[in-house]
Amino acid sequence: MADNNNILHNNDEPSEELLMKYLQGNLTEEERFKVESTMADSSFVNDAMEGLQDLKDNQKIRQSVDELNRQLQTHLDKKKRRKISRKLPSMDWIIVYVIIVILICLLGYSVIHLHYSPKKTITTKSINKP
Repeated sequence: MADNNNILHNNDEPSEELLMKYLQGNLTEEERFKVESTMADSSFVNDAMEGLQDLKDNQKIRQSVDELNRQLQTHLDKKKRRKISRKLPSMDWIIVYVIIVILICLLGYSVIHLHYSPKKTITTKSINKP
């Protein structure tokens, strides 16, 4: 996430500060209308507001939001490290090894094929026959 302090990532959704001001009742009518219309349109914002309204103390709200942001960032960092650790090594060397093994197999096949193939000899009797 580019902005670790704002769990709402969509630009159409209200910022975290706007939501906090809404809960405190410190918004103009226009801002309040914007937040309420967004709550009506987005179930995510509506659920977030319901959860924040359950916490009555503003200090607890700030702590909860900060804790959620920290947990989210920690979770995303773990996923990123796991994804990086699961990456395959450079494919260049794997391709070189596969080509070497194929060449060795072809060389072995050709040596075995030449060694065990029946040799046809031309006898002089068959050439001299009329």
